[in-house]
Amino acid sequence: VAGAVAATLLLLGLAAILFFYGPIVRAAASVPGLKRDIARLEADNAQVHTLARALEDAEARYYQLREMMGADIIREPVGFAPTVPVALPIEARPPGAAPRFESGASIPKHWPLDEEGYVTRGQIGADTRDEAHPGIDVAVSIGSPVRAVGGGRVLDAGSDPEVYGLFVLLEHPEGYQSMYGHLSRVTVAVGDSVSAGQVIGLSGNSGRSSAPHLHLEIRREGRSLDPLTLVQEETR
Repeated sequence: VAGAVAATLLLLGLAAILFFYGPIVRAAASVPGLKRDIARLEADNAQVHTLARALEDAEARYYQLREMMGADIIREPVGFAPTVPVALPIEARPPGAAPRFESGASIPKHWPLDEEGYVTRGQIGADTRDEAHPGIDVAVSIGSPVRAVGGGRVLDAGSDPEVYGLFVLLEHPEGYQSMYGHLSRVTVAVGDSVSAGQVIGLSGNSGRSSAPHLHLEIRREGRSLDPLTLVQEETR
């Protein structure tokens, strides 16, 4: 009897060993694969940290360039300086050539910038699904001279921090008005008479603006017009 019991116990022990041996062998066999997975994850993690540092460095250089180019001063516009002249380059006119700008009051018909700019947003009417945009936006560097699109009188000039920032509103004949927004400096005062082509301010990024540009609106009898139907960039 004792021998039979011993044999039974031995068989049970062998069965238990065989039962647990399989998982142990499989677990042992998977260890090299797990090590490879861990090594790969560690390498990926190191690469992520390297990319994050590179991104931080690039962002730091970006803001450094913005500061060097003056992009961080645009939220602090110079303001009103109607008594301080703006020095502009002198352009010689060939003999017999007609003047570039007419004298006296005139309707809007001249491009307001000397520096080359790009129209980044056109007029959008209020009857569309998009947000209304009553004028055009012309991307141009800060400090570019802004000229009157026609001769007239300064009807208003001020600061509208919610939308237009520093702005100038001119009144022209035949019910026309022109408005210039997001300036960094205003060089005229309310009531001043201005000629077509006269510098009325410098471009900027004041008011609700995400990048330096000039906002130009033209109205007639209170109705917003598309400025591009009246003024076009001039080639000289």
